[in-house]
Order: sequence, then C-alpha cells, then structure tokens
Amino acid sequence: MKRRAFLALSTALAAAPTLAGPATAATNTTTTTTTRAGRLDVAALRRAVSGLPDDDATAALVRVGGTAGTWHGAGGVHDLASGRAADPHARFRAGSTTKVVTAATVLRLAAARRVDLDAPVQHYLPRLFRGTDFHRPISVRQLLNHTSGIRFADGWGDAFTDQYAHRFDVVAPAEAAASAVAKGPEFAPGARQEYLNINYTLLGLLIERLTGQAYADAATRLVLRPAGMRDTYFPGTDPTIHGPHNHGYQLVDGAFVDVTEWVQADRLAAGDMISTTADLERLLVALFRGRIVPARQLKEMFTVPAGIDGATMSAGLQRIELGGRTYWGKTGSRYGYSAALAATRNLSRTLVYSVNATDAKGEEMNPVAERIVMAAVGSA
Repeated sequence: MKRRAFLALSTALAAAPTLAGPATAATNTTTTTTTRAGRLDVAALRRAVSGLPDDDATAALVRVGGTAGTWHGAGGVHDLASGRAADPHARFRAGSTTKVVTAATVLRLAAARRVDLDAPVQHYLPRLFRGTDFHRPISVRQLLNHTSGIRFADGWGDAFTDQYAHRFDVVAPAEAAASAVAKGPEFAPGARQEYLNINYTLLGLLIERLTGQAYADAATRLVLRPAGMRDTYFPGTDPTIHGPHNHGYQLVDGAFVDVTEWVQADRLAAGDMISTTADLERLLVALFRGRIVPARQLKEMFTVPAGIDGATMSAGLQRIELGGRTYWGKTGSRYGYSAALAATRNLSRTLVYSVNATDAKGEEMNPVAERIVMAAVGSA
C-alpha cells in the first residue's frame, strides 16, 4: 500500500507545475465586482484575494452581503499550467457545508412528521445497530448536533500520500457506517460534543430509509430546488467536477499536486457536495428566512445543546463569535478546496467563500481564508 502511494505521488509530483515564490507576476490575477458597497471595506476585501497564486492558495472566490452592502470578488488562477484568471462563477467541492443541506433535509422530514428528533436512530436503522454495543438510545437530534458518541469510521489514514493513492476508491456510506458502529460507543450519548462526519453519514442513510429515495434525490427535492441552487449537485462516485471550475492543488515538498479529481462517496451526506458561492449564498438566505425549514424546526439550527462544555455545534451549523457579533455558519474542506458560509441570524451580514487552499486539511486556518473573514467582518 505504501509503495503504491509513493509511486502515485512521485508521478504526480514529476508532472506538477511549480511556483518559484509566493506568487508570480504572470499568473497574479484579481477580478472584482462591487455592488452597493455601503459600509463595506472594499479595499480590504480586494486585498484579501489579491496576490494569488501563492504557497497558501491558487484561487479565491468571495461573496459578501447584507444591509451594509454587497461585494463579489475573485482572485488567482483557473489552473497553474495556463495561468488564466480564476472563474468567479466556478463550481467547487464544498466539503462539510454539505451538512447544512443534510440537516435541513432531516428537519423538513421532521416538520412533515416523517421522523421524530427525540426518537432513537436505532428505531429507524435497526439492522445497522444489531449485534453492536450500542445499548443506550441515540436520538436523531444527537446525530444532528454531534453528541451521539459514535466513533469515526476507518479510512486510509491521515497522511496525504495514503489518501491520494486511494482517491478513486469507492466506499459506500453503509459500509463506512457499519465500520464505525462496530467499534462501539466512545462516550454516552449526550455526554459531550465531538464533531465527526460519521454522524451525518448516518443521517444520510436515515434520509434514504425515510424517503425511499437516494440521498442526492431527496436532498435536491427538499432543499436544493426550494433554495434555487441550480448549480449544486452531489457527484457520488464521479471523480470530476462538471461545469466551470478552478483546479485544486495540494502543496507537497515544494510542488503542487493537482487534486481536482477525487471520489469520497462514503461522505455523501457529510461532505461531498459540489456548489458555487452564489448557490451557498442562496441557501443561507432561504434557510435563515424560513423558506426551507418551518420556524419550529428551524430553531434546531440555532440551538447549541445545553450543559455541554465547549459545545458550539447545532443542527448543521456552528455558532461563531466574530467582531462582537454572533454568526451561524459552517466550514468545509476537501483537498484543494476550502469553503465556508456564515451569516448573522437576521442576515445583516452574510459571507460565502471558496479558497483553493494548498493545505485544506491543515490544522490552522488558511491565511487567505483568514484575510477574507477579517475583511468581511471588520467592516460589519
């Protein structure tokens, strides 16, 4: 396995383009569109996406909205080989922002009385838990807010070389769920909050059980279409990004490995959505205004479980304190792509970005993403 990973990575590195410094003048491109600037610090936003590509990112797309004004901008390149300007309307791998759609789908089913949020998931997916050590009930709500106690699923390891070598391998969501559940609980349901993709992998299976449809079809019908998300879809086992898109890269030992094509079907409901900044902005606005989920169920998305130290996750969202304001949002990352959506509850400020980060799985926040957030929030 290690030998295959080494050979695959070596081949990619040999063919990968290399940048000599933080940025090259030939490919340093910024395009911006300003609309109703209001009190927005447009200069700071432009600076946030300028100077790309560099060692941190090859492109960035940004949309800021709200009562203080709106601004759309893009910087960087479509790909390192051609150096042409990044497409500001590009599709990208939206990562864990997919969880917002999954949570909204479950809450719509709850509003239709197809599922009880207080009922144990063992009731809805009995075969998955049969013969395991999960004797205490795990409520659907505990899956939504990451307090289930389920352990993470087995994967290919944390090293990029291992992940890259298996980037086209297909693991079904049911297989990933069975692997995680077989390990038994890590903690008692509701005892603490631990953010894990597996909670939403199970919610995807739950959606399929309740609707009799594939997850992608149910989520599209219940959330994407009502929100007007025309350029968003779920790739499944297809490794390509269809339609206009900017390439994603991982920086490895000074060289840029193209990671645009990738399969991660096991995380279908947890982080395998392809979208655009315009569509994620539509989702924010439609969701927060109650156009997707009825008010009673929508409260779940703005409620962090009480009595748990350090809890910040609600159903599909995270509470974020920035610039003296409370934002509700979600980040997501896949190799080559780092995305986020966030807004104040009253939509006085909204922010969506996609950064083609060269270390999207790094522990620290990407510097380009950090500049974008500070520029958008600092003028709120």
